[in-house]
Amino acid sequence: MNQFYTKMKFLMLSVLILSAISSCMTTKTNVGTYRETQGEEYTYAKGKQMWLFWGLIPLGRTSVSTPTDGNCQVITRYNFGDAIISSLTGGIFTTHTIKIKAKRPATTQKSETKEKKPLLDNFKKKENNK
Repeated sequence: MNQFYTKMKFLMLSVLILSAISSCMTTKTNVGTYRETQGEEYTYAKGKQMWLFWGLIPLGRTSVSTPTDGNCQVITRYNFGDAIISSLTGGIFTTHTIKIKAKRPATTQKSETKEKKPLLDNFKKKENNK
């Protein structure tokens, strides 16, 4: 019985070390003219893809929405939370985080380009006209 506990400790220690060694993988894929497009980046959509047996069998296909113009960046991550889930289940159940980023077009407002005058200047002009 003592040998069983020793083997279990070794197995748990091995899983812990292997999960610590595995990096937080990130894949970024630009779609369309995302890189050339100017504007503010924002998160368009998020999702999680789940797998069984060390990533061999997908549990469904995550459908994450994308912008209608098709210009976006798809970021797939295996982050710390995903590593914890994988290590707790011994890799039998794993997840990957998916994030879609898009860009808002830069807008120019007329009020920003227009020079603002102090309010007191308006009153001085009226007094001079009298």
